[in-house]
Amino acid sequence: MENNLNQVIGVDLGGTAIKIGKFLRDGTCLESISLATPQPANPKPVIDAIAKGVQQLNKNNTSGAIGFGVPGPTDTARRIAKKSINLPGWDDVPVADWLEAQTGLPTVLENDANCAAIAEAWLGAGRKFSDFILLTLGTGVGGAIFLDGKLFTGRCGAAGELGLITLNPDGFPCRSGNQGSLEQYTSIGSVLRNTGKEPAAMGKLAQAGERAALEFWQSYGKLLGAGLASLIYVLTPEAVIIGGGISASSEFFLPTTLKEIEQRVVSTSRPGLQLLTAELGNKAGMLGAAKLVFSLD
Repeated sequence: MENNLNQVIGVDLGGTAIKIGKFLRDGTCLESISLATPQPANPKPVIDAIAKGVQQLNKNNTSGAIGFGVPGPTDTARRIAKKSINLPGWDDVPVADWLEAQTGLPTVLENDANCAAIAEAWLGAGRKFSDFILLTLGTGVGGAIFLDGKLFTGRCGAAGELGLITLNPDGFPCRSGNQGSLEQYTSIGSVLRNTGKEPAAMGKLAQAGERAALEFWQSYGKLLGAGLASLIYVLTPEAVIIGGGISASSEFFLPTTLKEIEQRVVSTSRPGLQLLTAELGNKAGMLGAAKLVFSLD
């Protein structure tokens, strides 16, 4: 990375939207745009759309690099998107090479949930903690791990795929090849499958006091708590932070989730554990991708 970068572009690629922002070193977002993710979301059209968006934001050539949150693990050099189970054809895609060729800007990649965690650790709900895990509840269920104040990605860059742990060995098949993964019980698709409605609609019904909706969220919270129990036993975090679109309804499920954790996890594995919602909302992925670039500078 160039020295003395003062402004960078942060990109957050999701299944339905691509969010691109221009950031200063203190996290100030100067400008941002949201584009519809091309459907089907094959790598070439998606990268072309991102390159156009970056050029639009960087018309004055004031930004010196791109940080890019991809839905899935990257290689350890943070240049190749290794796999995305919820996007078609995203296997070993040389994203950094492609974007650099189209924009002329050095590009660094990281898993999108890791980017959200970097942002929350910097300016959000994770800033008081050295050890925390973050779960993003959305089209998929992403995860990230902070240990001793540092993002943990493991020996091959793929650690922290927390949504892919097994919740039910005989459960619904997951695109990862697993069966009954946590993602299959806590993603947007699982809410649709169980209720026929989007999570936002179920949130509104719960807000209006509809009994079936309140009961649904309680059962959702219970499953989430069971999944988190396994993660807490392994990682003993100080905090669990819940983000992603579904977290907008967290008031209806987090109390049940906490109760489930307290029942399943012995107290010695969770001293002072806090269960919190993410603070940075939709901009977390972009902001964390930008912070990643600044931290490598």
